[in-house]
Amino acid sequence: MRFYLSGGMEYAGDEGRDWRRSVQEWLERECGATAFNPNIESDRLFTTRHAGVDFRRLKTGDPDHYRRIAAELVDIDCGEIAERTDAVICYWDASAMRGAGTKGELTMARYFHKPVYMVTTIPFAEIPGWVLGCTTAMFRGFEELKSFLTAPARRSPSPL
Repeated sequence: MRFYLSGGMEYAGDEGRDWRRSVQEWLERECGATAFNPNIESDRLFTTRHAGVDFRRLKTGDPDHYRRIAAELVDIDCGEIAERTDAVICYWDASAMRGAGTKGELTMARYFHKPVYMVTTIPFAEIPGWVLGCTTAMFRGFEELKSFLTAPARRSPSPL
């Protein structure tokens, strides 16, 4: 099984690295699964194709260059979801609500019939309807998600 780890990056502290690293290690250790971690893949892109570029600074300093790199990142992520991902784990927090990438990833997953497992403490009524329409199951925390993923027969998560 291969999971895509979706959630805020642009507006998240440390681009959401901590939760992704923790979940990826758990998936590999406890489930024998693999994960697409966009933090790692973004780092790889910058190391191999855009070494020394301050991507965030380009947004105001060289918008055309920024847009071209952003398009590369979008292509990588969309290709991963469409062609190699079995399911998406989404951490929906204030940074995901503020940005756009997570919404796009969830839409891609929905279009390609990939389950989306959302972890959030955001009240249900505050999550955009579009996002809810892309979500397969919702969990109040990562421990609840982990119990679900390791259950012999997956059961329905509790409603938010």
